[in-house]
Amino acid sequence: MSLSVLHRILKTSNCRSMSSSSEEVLFEVKGKCGVMTLNRPKALNALNTNMVDLISCKLSEWERDKQFIVVRGQGRAFCAGGDIVNVTRGGPKCTTEGEQFFRKEYSMNYRISELTVPYVALIDGITMGGGVGLSVHGKYRIATENTLFAMPETQIGLFPDVGGSYFLSRLGPLGMYLALTGVRLKGADVAMAGVATHYIETSNLPAFLEDIENKADCDNLDQIIKKHSKCLKSQNFTLSSKMSLINKAFSHDTIEEMLEELKSDGSEWSMITVDTLKNMSPTSLKITIRELQEGAGKSLKECLQMEYRLAVRALRATASNDFYEGVRALLVDKDKKPVWNPPTVEAVDDDKIAQNFDYLEANDELVL
Repeated sequence: MSLSVLHRILKTSNCRSMSSSSEEVLFEVKGKCGVMTLNRPKALNALNTNMVDLISCKLSEWERDKQFIVVRGQGRAFCAGGDIVNVTRGGPKCTTEGEQFFRKEYSMNYRISELTVPYVALIDGITMGGGVGLSVHGKYRIATENTLFAMPETQIGLFPDVGGSYFLSRLGPLGMYLALTGVRLKGADVAMAGVATHYIETSNLPAFLEDIENKADCDNLDQIIKKHSKCLKSQNFTLSSKMSLINKAFSHDTIEEMLEELKSDGSEWSMITVDTLKNMSPTSLKITIRELQEGAGKSLKECLQMEYRLAVRALRATASNDFYEGVRALLVDKDKKPVWNPPTVEAVDDDKIAQNFDYLEANDELVL
């Protein structure tokens, strides 16, 4: 028996072992497709390390013997993100568990992008952070009127990860706006912004799912999805009247210039956006801008590797303790009064920001 065959057998065995010990992700075979259902509805299907392990193993198994893969969520969320409270539980002196989670999650994100079979994410509900990473790198992302998308990481002292530097940078100034403000897009807006590939109304979902389970294969999947999708017109995009200003303000190179542009406009929307940005971690804003600027010229693989360096340094509190403070204020104590350090963008040391992007020790780097 060759080593490669033995490796596949052991990997499949491990998948079955994990699947039998947990129901946090449900796996079913429907016709020619494998269906994954995130099954932590009370936690809004937030990803933990066990779920990432289960999904990663099943992707490898199903890629070999299924014609396509569908992922969906139980309850009112597709996936509201990662289990960040648990990730930060050890504090900056004990980051092993957090680093392991990010390493496995980013590896899963990349695995999705490299699948040789179509991957269909039904983002029917709350889709934020880690849930975006679980969907946006696949071939098909289907939004409904229930979809609520956001990348709200700057609110907790982090940065848009799970490949955010790749896909948000390719949305241009709109992507920078979404990354910095964490603003939420709803329903059809998610497709019109370019995050989702299709929009299907929930009233059509039963017929769509019936066709997916009983009629679809790799040859006609695209036609079936298009058959049930609604054609959207760009003028219906909620942000269409603001796009000129978004393009102008969020194409600047620095957060200081962006804020100045918004202030000089002086409209109610601009001033609300200024106030929103002032509530975010100043360190996170600076890191996010550079992250997207660099990500625009990188592959997804390179982006995820860069983001892993940033995640490790956020856990180790290299430039700031804002990640832990943000999680405390928004998710643990829930007082919604984070004390950022430093407290303003002007006080952020750009040299310390740059250090976050340096390569890690060779053994610590993310290998994909």
